[in-house]
Amino acid sequence: MSVKVVRHKDQAKGSFNNGAILENKPIGFPQDGGTQAAYSNLFYWAHAYTTKGSTIGLHPHRGFEIISYVLTGAIKHYDTKTDKWWDLSTGGLQVIKSGSGISHSEEITKDSSIFQIWLDPNLSKSLSKPAEYRDYTTKDFPIENNEYRAVKTIIGEGSTAHLDTEGIEIEEITLKNKYTKVLKPTNTYSIYILQGALTLNNKQLHKNDFAIITEEEELRIEGEKDSKLFILSSPNTPSYKTYINS
Repeated sequence: MSVKVVRHKDQAKGSFNNGAILENKPIGFPQDGGTQAAYSNLFYWAHAYTTKGSTIGLHPHRGFEIISYVLTGAIKHYDTKTDKWWDLSTGGLQVIKSGSGISHSEEITKDSSIFQIWLDPNLSKSLSKPAEYRDYTTKDFPIENNEYRAVKTIIGEGSTAHLDTEGIEIEEITLKNKYTKVLKPTNTYSIYILQGALTLNNKQLHKNDFAIITEEEELRIEGEKDSKLFILSSPNTPSYKTYINS
């Protein structure tokens, strides 16, 4: 059983356009210098933010499934598959199945922030598939409310968004009261603290901290009311060889 905490200060850092866009990366590229390498079928995870607004120019992707989730503000995206710019606001999700190849450009508007997460959907198959692109707005995701928490299902039962990557489920949880979430010991749970301070199985975390939970049967969550967590569940061991273990 394991609860590993990757503090904000220990995450890899990055930037674009002379610091107009800043990043902290709980899972960085090998050259980024953070403490956490890729695992499961997660290859990369960045929290990008800007106060000024800035654009990342056209660049290519192949094989990986790339999701961008708008935390605050808005983004604009261009891709060579649809050949047009798309707008996406807070709570929206973009899915790029880069397949045999696609290029895109992204503008993060003033006072906005996003997650960008790269997933490995079995590159031995995805590299031979045509690229796909789709946006989802916040209304595509069901929200379940009770006295303990509000759960927004981004990937999972009831959501209209679907991924090719094996075993991925994503939730955004707003805490109302302490509660216990049942976990699958066969899954790894990657958790980013979006706001507030709380404990996860007695481990103290604050905003922008990251936790990796494996081989646990439950997650005991306690903390400040309106604390917010982003939880991604993935298999401990995918059924296929990933990029990092091939």
